[in-house]
Amino acid sequence: MAKYVFQSPGKYLQGQGVLETLGEETGKLAGKPLVISDEMVWSITEERITESFKNADIDFKYEEFKGEASEAEIDRLTEVAKNNDADVVIGVGGGKTLDTSKAIADDLGSPVIIVPTTASTDAPSSSLSVIYSDEGAFTGYRFYDKNPNLIVIDSGVVVNAPAKLFASGMSDAMATLVEARAAQKSNGDNMVGGQPTLASMAIAEKCEETIFKHGHAAYKAASNGIVTPQVDAVIEANTLLSGLGFENGGLAAAHAIHNGFTSLSGDIHHLSHGEKVAYGTLVQLVLENSPDETLERYIGFYKKIGMPTTLKEMHLEDTSFEDLVKVGKLATDPEDTFANLSDRITPEEIANAILAVSEISEASK
Repeated sequence: MAKYVFQSPGKYLQGQGVLETLGEETGKLAGKPLVISDEMVWSITEERITESFKNADIDFKYEEFKGEASEAEIDRLTEVAKNNDADVVIGVGGGKTLDTSKAIADDLGSPVIIVPTTASTDAPSSSLSVIYSDEGAFTGYRFYDKNPNLIVIDSGVVVNAPAKLFASGMSDAMATLVEARAAQKSNGDNMVGGQPTLASMAIAEKCEETIFKHGHAAYKAASNGIVTPQVDAVIEANTLLSGLGFENGGLAAAHAIHNGFTSLSGDIHHLSHGEKVAYGTLVQLVLENSPDETLERYIGFYKKIGMPTTLKEMHLEDTSFEDLVKVGKLATDPEDTFANLSDRITPEEIANAILAVSEISEASK
């Protein structure tokens, strides 16, 4: 068994207008695509995608994604693909749509093309899917033998999505180096069955460097629908660098705490993946006994881009300590990644760290 393992997608295309190449690029892989997307995203992209396939002389089948990356939805869409003899799956949209597309393609044994319409997560490049119940609770991961065959991300589409999603992608990406360092320090496994390579750590470092360097300017430009070099740099950091970094560097506490938050009910479920990961990253930094200046740097950045750093902003101000312990219990499930930080931290210590983050953030105002 190899000690160090690194995986990556087959091809990555990014830039303003690249959606127009989707038909041509699809034709290099297969000829009978199933395209899945939710209703809102399809209303934005249908015309350009249809024209792209028309220009490539390719017929495609479209099926609406119902919104949850659950086993039931994966099974339903897999049957649609089989009934239409689809030989490639194309996911267009956000993280759950893309994770579902990867699962369908794996069930079919077909190529998969990923078309993110936001830069909100690092899901596009990875060889795994995060699976939820039909009600939205985290149930586990599905791992695949390969990464997506092709990723096509149009910067012009991304900047027309809500700016909050762009910020959420930065927050998700900000966890990459924090978690990869923890995995490396603990000699933990990455997400592809080995230990972090030098390349994965370098990518994770570049990811964080890019976001701290260009994130605020990129956020302001994207908020106004403008594509700039800073925007393209952050799209790459959110999507490619973070994806390669987390998968090959490893996850630790930040994402496990995000998963722990799914044990709660209430308005927290209206928050994006990146918003919850941002708070989980701060909790991990507290549990690592990070210096004050490190915590202040992360908190200050999150505040600039409107990410939650207090219990009130997480809609948890009235949550009992016992419920926060439940978050800690789910986060430390042996099947999750918390042990890449430590296998000695208790759910009660996690609950205390969740409380501490809010107090530190309030004091930093």
